[in-house]
Amino acid sequence: MRHFTSITQLGDLKNALMAAKYVKENPYADKALGENKTALLVFFNNSLRTRLSTQKAALNLGMNVIVLDVNQGAWKLETERGVIMDGDKSEHLLEAIPVMASYCDVIGVRSFARFESKEDDYNEVILNQFIQHSGKPVFSMEAATRHPLQTFADLITIEEYKKTTRPKVVLTWAPHPKALPQAVPNSFAEGLNMTGYDFVIANPEGYDLAPEFVGNARVTHNQDEALEGADFVYAKNWSAYEGDNYGKVLNQDRSWTISSEKMALTNNAFFMHCLPVRRNMIVTDDVIEAPTSLVIPEAANRVVSAQTVLKMILEDNK
Repeated sequence: MRHFTSITQLGDLKNALMAAKYVKENPYADKALGENKTALLVFFNNSLRTRLSTQKAALNLGMNVIVLDVNQGAWKLETERGVIMDGDKSEHLLEAIPVMASYCDVIGVRSFARFESKEDDYNEVILNQFIQHSGKPVFSMEAATRHPLQTFADLITIEEYKKTTRPKVVLTWAPHPKALPQAVPNSFAEGLNMTGYDFVIANPEGYDLAPEFVGNARVTHNQDEALEGADFVYAKNWSAYEGDNYGKVLNQDRSWTISSEKMALTNNAFFMHCLPVRRNMIVTDDVIEAPTSLVIPEAANRVVSAQTVLKMILEDNK
């Protein structure tokens, strides 16, 4: 694996989950693999779990780690070609990327959707510039359309907690005060389509995801119907994808908040969320604090997912 921008690049999912299990049980077994190698983690957006887990993963593999906050610790970067740089941007990404690459062996990039252009977002303009101009292996720490490290951690968590070989997994939209990208739900749907699980997506009308990510999932606009008999409930907000509504908040319907009443419709389901979470918007206190809440072990598995991916990249790019 040269680059990692989609969960599908892991190849056979069963083998990837077995590799993750090995990493979790033997976190320091491959320290020699990253010796004298440097991982550069470039953040265009805020982060807690991704920053800490990816840095920990790289250290577990014996790597040196450099973390760059583009908007706080560097020159402001221009990302568009043909722009007259007479504003507040002092450096162009086309010079910055090869300079960054000269200091490292692997580059992780975190760059959210901007909602300025659906075409630019879904073409992953910033992430792909790193792939095109760095000459180094690049992995996504969340991009405009996908968050594959999160999805891998989600799949690892479901594998660990599932009580049946084909659980029912529900991805449900939930309200939020801000316009959020589709990256996490897109990526989660992409990953679940690799599993063969009973997969349902529930969202209000106007919030359907892009068809290429929905895949074979059943889609419903009735949340209660979707939750019936569910074994896992993954709650997440996302803004509208379709047409002129792209990136907009169409409603904040609190009836979609995951509550104990909603969870009572399930098969004593586990609750999942990528975090950070808006309590009593996305999910009520009692649900996220219940014994069936997996948000903490899910977050802990972010180290495992990042380390497994970095290990694959290092092994394949010696």
